[in-house]
Amino acid sequence: MASRAEEKERRRNERIALEESERRAAARTRRLQLAGGALLGVAAIVAVVIAVSGTGGSSASSGPSPSDSASSSVKLPVRQETDLAKAAAAAGCVVKSFPLEGREHTTSKVTYKTNPPTSGNHNPNPSEDGFYPNGAPPKERNVHALEHGRIEMQWKPGAPAKVINTLEAIFNEPLKGKAGYHQLLFENNTGMPFEVAAASWQHYLGCPTWNNKVVDAIRSYREQYVDKAPEFVP
Repeated sequence: MASRAEEKERRRNERIALEESERRAAARTRRLQLAGGALLGVAAIVAVVIAVSGTGGSSASSGPSPSDSASSSVKLPVRQETDLAKAAAAAGCVVKSFPLEGREHTTSKVTYKTNPPTSGNHNPNPSEDGFYPNGAPPKERNVHALEHGRIEMQWKPGAPAKVINTLEAIFNEPLKGKAGYHQLLFENNTGMPFEVAAASWQHYLGCPTWNNKVVDAIRSYREQYVDKAPEFVP
């Protein structure tokens, strides 16, 4: 009887040892799989970083982008006039001021009385400062930016590349000591009657046709109306 009990104990011990061996082998396999997955994840991240670095971080987004393209080759004319009214008249532009249309937040589409818009109810999220070469933000977001004291320069769809590049050069010309300071530059999306325009809260500068004197008009407009709005946002 003792020998049969010993045999049963021996077999039980062998079974336990086999199960323990299989458990350890399975655990080792899982560790190897996890390590391999981690290496693949790191490799994927490295590949993405290399791809982004190789393309300069570009994307299909229509958001604001650094302004460092063809405008760098545009030489702006030497400034001849600093008075806004005189500069606008010399360029054949109009400077107009308008009554307040409202300033409530809304997520609905808004019809504005001025073109380009200069005030009114607007989207809770303002457009960011910057150059928008791939499409303007919604007008309701742009109006919110005006409420924060921004200057919006815009060109009419179909404007020549020279006009756009010159506007970009003006955008980059320091304002209050900083290039692009509190400005947006984009293609107009409201069907305005001007070839180029600059807008601020309750005011705009509209230029029916482009000429070199428009540059001084926009320069003077920026200086007069930047940060002149109900809300100052750095």
